[in-house]
Order: sequence, then structure tokens, then C-alpha cells
Amino acid sequence: MEKYRQWLEHYGPLAARVLLAQVFIVSGAGKLKAFAATAAFMGNLGIPAPQLMLVLTIALELGGGVLLVLGWQARWLAVAFFGFTFLTALVVHPFWAAEGPNMGGQLNNFMKNLAIMGGMLYVVIHGPGPLSLGKDSWDESAAPEKKKR
Repeated sequence: MEKYRQWLEHYGPLAARVLLAQVFIVSGAGKLKAFAATAAFMGNLGIPAPQLMLVLTIALELGGGVLLVLGWQARWLAVAFFGFTFLTALVVHPFWAAEGPNMGGQLNNFMKNLAIMGGMLYVVIHGPGPLSLGKDSWDESAAPEKKKR
């Protein structure tokens, strides 16, 4: 069992980063492909400067997603994704205002966003793991001591 635990500690954080990031990479690529329609959708939601906000969203989703997979500045990226996902849940998936069959879909998407936020919080707390690019620049002096096993 110890062998499997060590294997998971080594490869698990990379797998987790890939699984978290793929949602954003795929979403960002879709937004880029349908730029005009997505900007119009964002405008209809009341988001100010929808084209500028869309460019920033695509940059975060595509660029940040790839950097999260690589593990570069993963904690800071996870903070950004946490905030972005929280705002998206509130603005894009307001299940409390939905009616009829839309409510179930909006609630499902809202809850999915909460789960993603949980994954990002885990990255913020525990860092990118051993298979990551560069040293994570998070202030290690503020982090709790790691327990010896």
C-alpha cells in the first residue's frame, strides 16, 4: 500500500491539475471559436465591456489553464480561477432566478462551479506538487510545516 501512496503523491497532483485545467482550456477554446456570439451573450448578461472582458476571460482560461497544467505559479493561478469561478457561478448560473426546466441545469452548473472552487482551494493550500515547472513562489514561510511520514 505504501508504494501506491508514494505513486499517488508523486503523480496525483499533476493529474489533478490536468483535470481541473481541462475545463478552462476547452471552455476558452470554445469562446475563442465563437467570439462574437460569446461577447453578445456576455453583453446580454449585463457584463460591462463584453469584448474586453471576453479577451481577458479567454486569456485566463487558455493561458492560465496551460500554466496550471505545467504547475507554474499554480497557487496564484488557483486563486485567480477560484475568484473567476465564483463570479461565473453568481453571474452566469443564477439558479435562484431560473424557472422551470432551466433551474435544474443552472443549479447543476452552479454546483459544478463550487466543486471546481474546492479543487482550486486545494491547489492554493497544497501547491502544485512535485511534477511542476519552476519553484512555486508562494510565501513558504506562511505555510504550515509538512508532517514527516
